Amino acid sequence: MTENAQVSDSYWLETAPGDPYPALAGDLTVDVAVIGGGVAGLSTAYELARAGRSVAVLEAGRIAASVTGRTTAKLTAQHTLVYDRLRRTRGPEGARLYARSQTEAIARAAALVDELGIDCDWESRSAYTYVRDAGRVTELRAEAAAAKEAGLPAEFVTETGLPFPVAGAVRVSGGAQFHPRKYLLALAADLVARGGRIFEHTVVHGLDEGAPCRVSTDTGATVRARDVVVATHYPVFDRALLFARLAPRRELVVAGPVDAGQDVDGMYITPDDGTRSVRTAPLAEPGKRLLIATGEHFTPGTGDTRERFGRLSGWARDHFPGVELTHSWATQDIDPTDTVPMVGPLHPGAHHTYVATGFGGWGLSGGMMAGLLLTARITGARCAWSELYDPRRLRTQVREAPRLLKTQAEVAKHFVGDRLKPAPPVDTVPPGEGAVVRTADGDRVAVYRDEAGVPHAVSPRCTHLGCLVGFNAAERAWECPCHGSRFDTDGKVVEGPATKPLERREI
Repeated sequence: MTENAQVSDSYWLETAPGDPYPALAGDLTVDVAVIGGGVAGLSTAYELARAGRSVAVLEAGRIAASVTGRTTAKLTAQHTLVYDRLRRTRGPEGARLYARSQTEAIARAAALVDELGIDCDWESRSAYTYVRDAGRVTELRAEAAAAKEAGLPAEFVTETGLPFPVAGAVRVSGGAQFHPRKYLLALAADLVARGGRIFEHTVVHGLDEGAPCRVSTDTGATVRARDVVVATHYPVFDRALLFARLAPRRELVVAGPVDAGQDVDGMYITPDDGTRSVRTAPLAEPGKRLLIATGEHFTPGTGDTRERFGRLSGWARDHFPGVELTHSWATQDIDPTDTVPMVGPLHPGAHHTYVATGFGGWGLSGGMMAGLLLTARITGARCAWSELYDPRRLRTQVREAPRLLKTQAEVAKHFVGDRLKPAPPVDTVPPGEGAVVRTADGDRVAVYRDEAGVPHAVSPRCTHLGCLVGFNAAERAWECPCHGSRFDTDGKVVEGPATKPLERREI
């Protein structure tokens, strides 16, 4: 991939397109409505169906195709440098519950792969968090000790399968890597076989928390349900003001075939260099593996994404000579201010509405964990770690106040500061580019000029909470830096929490 190339579809979407599901066409009554068809939503719906509940999944686009369809697909309980921090902020028991919940989620997925005979390229692999800077070895040793104390098979090592030396690494066995689309499409098919309903291209606009709850959609149809789960990655309903405790982060991925002898035999991540993550996956071509490299995290709508793709591509080529990068895509993560995802009641007064969000880059194991936790809550079963993930938690909010304030300061900087920036005139936008510009009468407009030179103008105000969007040239999308909503060049919603398009403008 060159710096000027546009992104491709993800390898997972290309190799497992899946059959479509219909849009919701009429009113429906079920026990549970699940809003969002990613790994958290599908895992929750599936577990509830197995528990005997009637379930409907409502997905704005295609199931397992948004964030889940663009993941790097690593399943591990070792989430970079999390356990030493959890030991300090949640105590040893909190760290143990975190490790146990993630480990049990991975074990559940492995059991379903065996039970359902899912062909999803499942491979057992150890996970490594490494550093090349000798000055960070003490930090890594502390993480290895904390992870081991939490119950994980963790150890500090200095030898890895990477093609370059490291100063040290935390190694945790018992993880896996797989094809997420193949896994989730098989889960969806079994869900339908058990009586579950799946509706794609169905945007949810409203939620009435009555008895029963009522979910309204853009098709005009309403779903009535005793319980509702909001699993839209970033919540489209924010009645507990969760947006103040969540920060969006975008990350890039490049992939391409390498010789099988270059397999790194593990799943690797480093917090250095703007994050670098690498693993390989099976390919049908004999003697080849698919190299998958990730990194260059950034706030949506800021900076030059093509330049970032160039840096990541250069890193992959430097460390894996001969790789031909055939795929490039991006994904989006939501980071909670206190490290731990938020899975549980939607707000303090909620009795039948639930949320799953804030997985911080580890949404596969986190989403599977959410399915187990929310099913336990809805069915009245006991879940040992439900308090750890409860979104209503207050104790840690005080401890994490500095990070929360920093997150909100960033939002304020964009909400106010972006309005004070000078905007260029419309005629300065070249073909294939986009920018927030100022028209002759002084209005700000978001303009994308296509390759034929035709301008496409929309309002620059995000329809979620009104921040000004920025243009991502590599993906040709408008992105909100405050809460991560994304829109195509004509203003259509690509990713929430926004549910309404950017208004069209005439220039």
